Amino acid sequence: MDLVKKHCVPCEGGVKPFSRKKAAEYLKITPKWKLEGGIKIAREFKFKDFDEAMRFINKVAEIAKEEDHHPDMLLYSWNRVKLTVYTHAIGGLSENDFIIAAKVNNLK
Repeated sequence: MDLVKKHCVPCEGGVKPFSRKKAAEYLKITPKWKLEGGIKIAREFKFKDFDEAMRFINKVAEIAKEEDHHPDMLLYSWNRVKLTVYTHAIGGLSENDFIIAAKVNNLK
């Protein structure tokens, strides 16, 4: 399954979030992302400097805008970025989250 070629589908709730088992299957195809708190996926990135970290954040913002699915982004320690993704409307994970993860992985 090539998640990079897929697009996020609007979610207004009413669907069940992924089980841990299903999330684990999708994590196999989105390397370096980890399950966090059972309902989110997260990945941390380290850059050579602040400018490179900010360029990365801007690229992620473009993906989020195109897909209308927005990760939480944290810039810390001047050169580190943590992304956290989950589907707010269902309080857990959906395929949309892994699409974002795959597209972000494609940046680096």
